[in-house]
Amino acid sequence: MRSVRRSLALLSVCCFPYLLAAQSIDLSAIPTRAESSNYQETTSYDEVIAFINVLTATSDKIFARPFGYSTEGRALPLVVFGNVEDSSPESVKGTEKLRVFVQANIHAGEVCGKEAMLTLLRSLASGNHAEWADSLVLLVAPIYNADGNERVSLYNRPRQHGPIAGMGQRPNAQNLDLNRDHMKIMSPEARSLIRVFNDYDPHMVIDLHTTNGTRHGYQLTYAPALNPNTHTAINGLLRTDLLPAVTETIKETYGWDYYYYGNVPSPRFQVPRGWYTFDHRPRFNNNYVGLRNRIPILSEAYSYATFEDRVLSTMYFVEEILNYSHIHASAIRSVVEEADAVSVVGTDMAVRAQLQRSNEEVEILMGEVDEEKNPFTGETMLRRRDVQTPEMMYEYGTFSPTETETAPQAYFVPGDLAIAKDRLEAHGIQFDVVGETQTMTVERFRIDSTRVAARAFQGHNERTLFGVYEEAQVTLDAGTLRVPVEQPLGRLAFYLLEPRSDDGLTNWALLDDALEEASHYPILRLRAQP
Repeated sequence: MRSVRRSLALLSVCCFPYLLAAQSIDLSAIPTRAESSNYQETTSYDEVIAFINVLTATSDKIFARPFGYSTEGRALPLVVFGNVEDSSPESVKGTEKLRVFVQANIHAGEVCGKEAMLTLLRSLASGNHAEWADSLVLLVAPIYNADGNERVSLYNRPRQHGPIAGMGQRPNAQNLDLNRDHMKIMSPEARSLIRVFNDYDPHMVIDLHTTNGTRHGYQLTYAPALNPNTHTAINGLLRTDLLPAVTETIKETYGWDYYYYGNVPSPRFQVPRGWYTFDHRPRFNNNYVGLRNRIPILSEAYSYATFEDRVLSTMYFVEEILNYSHIHASAIRSVVEEADAVSVVGTDMAVRAQLQRSNEEVEILMGEVDEEKNPFTGETMLRRRDVQTPEMMYEYGTFSPTETETAPQAYFVPGDLAIAKDRLEAHGIQFDVVGETQTMTVERFRIDSTRVAARAFQGHNERTLFGVYEEAQVTLDAGTLRVPVEQPLGRLAFYLLEPRSDDGLTNWALLDDALEEASHYPILRLRAQP
């Protein structure tokens, strides 16, 4: 770690010569690139690293280290704030305080989260919000999609209102959307991120984005976990307590309206007019975090608000979440501990789901925009007009199962099914190895048919199996992996290994070699005992 910090410090000296006198720096006089350019530009990777090193040199509560590397080999910085000895997982977890992880720039054209987190970290280094350290440790990854951040173009997200001098691209350098990679983990960035989840085990994860599409009247929208297999106490905390409290505080303090994420589909989609959320599958960060029994919050600043307002709305949101978390740290930890303690063995769990309509219509604030020209490209940008039109409509903001399976006692994965073993290890799912050959009665999925998507998505032709479980007497070879479902990551193990899961190993075509001309799914399961 010492050599890494030295290399980062050398970079910061290059970019910020005044670091040599860091202890005397007035941090309020150190602007981000967005601030110094009057919000026409966004901060580059090198500037982010340099900025972080100024903060770590001037504060005894801020530490930084790489948590992994991008496809092109850029170190991904993790910034730690709190009463800790250093930035190591051992030091952070050793405090036994609430751990909150904030991730920005997963989509590098959505840069307001990156700028907001740099501003917030500067504020912390200046001594503001010092009370947070009494009950929590903050972990911030301000530039997750580092390679995408450097692919600046004035034609990325052209209708978004700035930064008018361009921003990065949505995917990483492999052309993968990192917010679709949480289950298949085909990118080094996703593997690095999940190592953070495994090593630091944050209780809460906040994921910062910029929305697109519908012209609504909110400065920011948000979402909790949307997968129906999420422990009920997690969304109970978010929907009943935390999100309403934060929304009310921001309205009272800043006069801005926030609400649950949604879009009103165009009539061409031929669906009832309503406020529709996005997706329940754990390929998305907030749903994945929920299946890990942790508290997820998705933040979506409004695309057509000015760049400056998007940065501010994001920073206000994170600040108020942290204020709430500081005060209610014990209650949040209790929710996480409750979720970890509950076994899902023998319960019916969703493998597929559909949007669920609210019982009654709700008031949604619709908005309007003005068209402006980007002065450097001539392309049309949309700018939020300060207009809000309430409209009553049904909300499609949650999901209900369309197909379920009973969670088994355990799964048995062939020892030579290397890709399955790799994913279990990468996700941190516990398993043991069968020591000697044994014969037992298990459930085996008989494949009746299969469907493969004609077009690739994220580099994979998604696969769907059709069939049924049947009881069978089988011989398990020594070296077979036994994956118990009675473990904290049991919900995730279930979604990853079930053959009919809409976001598991089968769906992502990762088991195609093993499934070729196979009559049965290669992974067996032990029925839950009554």
